[in-house]
Amino acid sequence: MSADTKTPFEHVNDVLAQLKEMRHYAKNNVETLTAQWLLFDGELKKLKQAEPIETLMTRQSELHDALNEQIAALEELAVTLQPPPEEA
Repeated sequence: MSADTKTPFEHVNDVLAQLKEMRHYAKNNVETLTAQWLLFDGELKKLKQAEPIETLMTRQSELHDALNEQIAALEELAVTLQPPPEEA
């Protein structure tokens, strides 16, 4: 099915799939960065690099939260756009 023939419901589902994939990677990034942070916290502070990494961790976490909010909103929209079931 081409982009021209997709229904709004299908478009929303496509965007939802992409956002869920982004959320997955954002979560993994936060977890990986946090693990690295815990391992090297003392060294980063000595090198005066702790604050920039904390800022990155905060921004990544904010992105993850924003993705969750948008996914929830689009899931609600998808419910309203879902075509009624066909009668047999």
